[in-house]
Amino acid sequence: MYRVSERGLEVLLAHPGGPLFARKDAGHWTIPKGEVENDGDRLETARREFSEETGLPLPVEADFLPLGSIRQKGGKFVHAWGVAGDVPAGFVAMSNSFSMEWPPGSGQMKTFPEVDRVEFFPMAEARARIKPTQAPLLDELERQVQAKMNLG
Repeated sequence: MYRVSERGLEVLLAHPGGPLFARKDAGHWTIPKGEVENDGDRLETARREFSEETGLPLPVEADFLPLGSIRQKGGKFVHAWGVAGDVPAGFVAMSNSFSMEWPPGSGQMKTFPEVDRVEFFPMAEARARIKPTQAPLLDELERQVQAKMNLG
């Protein structure tokens, strides 16, 4: 999701939840994303995962900008779209959760949110916070939004 404000073009990024990312910031934020199930439609997957990771529905008639695909360090492919939007004032992300043994070796399973917060960042700050492999998606978003604004 992106918006244009007095700070310029801003992009919504998600911070991963759980104890492994609690003190990590720069280079660890991500676009809301998830796995395509059974060769499903990639755009529909992106819409579903955005809602599951943020708690926000996307408008049915939204204009999605195809941003292409990247391959992350671990080998997973990410296919992304940009969509104009905003979040309500005071919004708190409400994501799906996952369970893991915590602390390690304790035998105790704890539940954590997949995403502990989402925030809009101006592009320069977003580039510093996002996973480095996802930065080209920001470049493409910026290119397309600028082209769109110059036409309007």
